[in-house]
Amino acid sequence: MELLLSMQDINKSFGTNRVLQNVRFELRKGEVHALIGENGAGKSTLMKILMGIYSADSGKVRIFDKEKIFLSPSQALHAGVAMIHQELNPIMEMSVAENIFMGKEIKRGSFVDKRNQEEKAAACLRMLGVEIPPGTLMKDLNVSEMQMVEIAKALSYGARIMIMDEPTSAITDSEVEKLFSNIRKLKEQGVGIIYISHKMDELFEISDRITVLRDGQYVMTSDTKDITSRQLIQAMVGREINEIYPEHKSTIGETILSVKNAGRTGEFKNISFELHKGEKLGVAGLMGAGRTELVMALFGAVRLTEGGIEVNGKPVNIRSPKDAVSHKLALVTEDRKLYGLNLIGTVGDNIVSVVEKKFAKGGFYNRRKCSSLAEDMVKRLSIKVTGIKQIVGSLSGGNQQKAVLAKWLLNEPDIIIFDEPTRGIDVGAKTEIYKMIEELACEGKGIIIISSEMPELIGLSHRMIVLHEGEMTGELKEKEMTQENIMTLASGYRKEEVSWKG
Repeated sequence: MELLLSMQDINKSFGTNRVLQNVRFELRKGEVHALIGENGAGKSTLMKILMGIYSADSGKVRIFDKEKIFLSPSQALHAGVAMIHQELNPIMEMSVAENIFMGKEIKRGSFVDKRNQEEKAAACLRMLGVEIPPGTLMKDLNVSEMQMVEIAKALSYGARIMIMDEPTSAITDSEVEKLFSNIRKLKEQGVGIIYISHKMDELFEISDRITVLRDGQYVMTSDTKDITSRQLIQAMVGREINEIYPEHKSTIGETILSVKNAGRTGEFKNISFELHKGEKLGVAGLMGAGRTELVMALFGAVRLTEGGIEVNGKPVNIRSPKDAVSHKLALVTEDRKLYGLNLIGTVGDNIVSVVEKKFAKGGFYNRRKCSSLAEDMVKRLSIKVTGIKQIVGSLSGGNQQKAVLAKWLLNEPDIIIFDEPTRGIDVGAKTEIYKMIEELACEGKGIIIISSEMPELIGLSHRMIVLHEGEMTGELKEKEMTQENIMTLASGYRKEEVSWKG
């Protein structure tokens, strides 16, 4: 089969830090080749070399059977190599057609030929089976539609190689199916796709081959059909992970949190549940079910319009995150970069941000005490840093998530809410987060977990509630927590309405 890309013996160092060592990767015409590895394995650096963002110290890159060195992403794009980034960055006030042809506008004389440009944009979108009016402003599209526009933009350049970096991290299950349908269409057109994802189920559904990197080195390449998820995990982390999800060892105690008929106009209504000490309660539901909206209300980021909350048997009025913190609640947020961390701040300053006022004397910040606390948390959670003065935005996703958790643990919470705790985190780091969650439960803390990954919810939870369009459709005990049962409730059926399994 025709090779579109060959990267051989690629080496790259930043100062004394060697990030790639004799790495190789190939892409065939009309295949999806997954590139995987833990954060810091070298995936991004390898792709940046391909796109002309970095230059390799040594090694050869052949594209369409010619040795190539791109000096910029624009040069790569014009040569037929495109990257669909995880974090899309369209010009929101411009139209779909204007975004697709940005930098290569179709002109008649000195003016943009708007009609011709929109016709060609529509043709690119039709190739993907997408019916978005090309005059629509980007700000009026959802994330999935923006993603399709980015792919159409790549097609307008005649791209034969596409890099997709975590393309499903912010889209719904139905949108994932549309994306996969379009990936299959691209394959039929002979486009080769490099697919980067931490989601195992996706890799086995959409990829033809998988290449694993570890610590900047090539580990293996396999046809997807010839390898198991356990073997992939072992290849990525360099050891066998016998138990991805830790055994439940915590003792479930008395009720620590009661939510009674909670509602917020237009978002969710009539939700009631209890959380016990030492319990891990899962919250399941499809995108838009109201899961995040519910926990944001519990944490005081928005206010309930009906119902109430009790903590340790006493009614509480949580009107702000400050109130929630005073009642010993913590929220490890879904978007750690937007809400969880100050990315340009140091690791130490981020960790002590919730408690630093406790150690201020006469209005002055007790830097020595706060530094000592931050260093203790770094050791406790095994956060990989050069020191507490390292900028937190430079850490891997897993270590950033540990920094968010460290910040809250310093306040000694009794109830911890984890909203998508392992989004964008590699398998090895996920396992560490899972162990930490179990350890916190063993300390008697009540844990609430929201996750879009059903195996994760099933593996972590003692019990689960399921939401659909802002309403609670049922509660599942541990033996009832199957993917089929969860999807039944998440689709809008109520537990009492169906023939139940478990």
